[in-house]
Amino acid sequence: MAQSWRSGASGGNARAARPLDEAALERFALRYVERYATTRAKLAAYLNRKIREGGWTGENPPAVEAIVERFAERRYVDDAAFAVAKGASLTRRGYGARRVSAALRAAGIAQDDAAPAEDTAREEAFNAALIFANRKKIGPFASIKPDPAGRRKALAAMLRAGHDFGISRQIVWAEPGNVPEWTNVNET
Repeated sequence: MAQSWRSGASGGNARAARPLDEAALERFALRYVERYATTRAKLAAYLNRKIREGGWTGENPPAVEAIVERFAERRYVDDAAFAVAKGASLTRRGYGARRVSAALRAAGIAQDDAAPAEDTAREEAFNAALIFANRKKIGPFASIKPDPAGRRKALAAMLRAGHDFGISRQIVWAEPGNVPEWTNVNET
């Protein structure tokens, strides 16, 4: 038996997408920013996807960038505020500065808007690494001292989470129950 619910062939209440005009595009944009904290790039991608899905009936080409700029001027979309919030969230969850930078780039945040969040992530790097280690039971938070293979695996997890190698190594090689304090071997 075919799965008619997937193909929409059931004759149910699946609505066909109607071609969009300027007013409909503006309504979609407003609905999107009222529901989600977003960036200029994400809003533009969403509107372009809606145009691809539904088509366009307007006389002129769709003014996606104009809508995005208008929403940014009205502060419905604020890339700098989004970057600070996203960076703080990732840092609180134990992710490192490299992971924060990657997430902000993926969200389409410009470097000028991302810089304060990246600076904060670098300042909080050691605390974030301890949070991550505690969550993953690495180093001082492990129940037993790991073997060399276990340490390599823990170090790889810390690096994937965006932490600096020096910080990661110091935490991974800490004895269980002995939470280290940050000592930067590069500073003299």
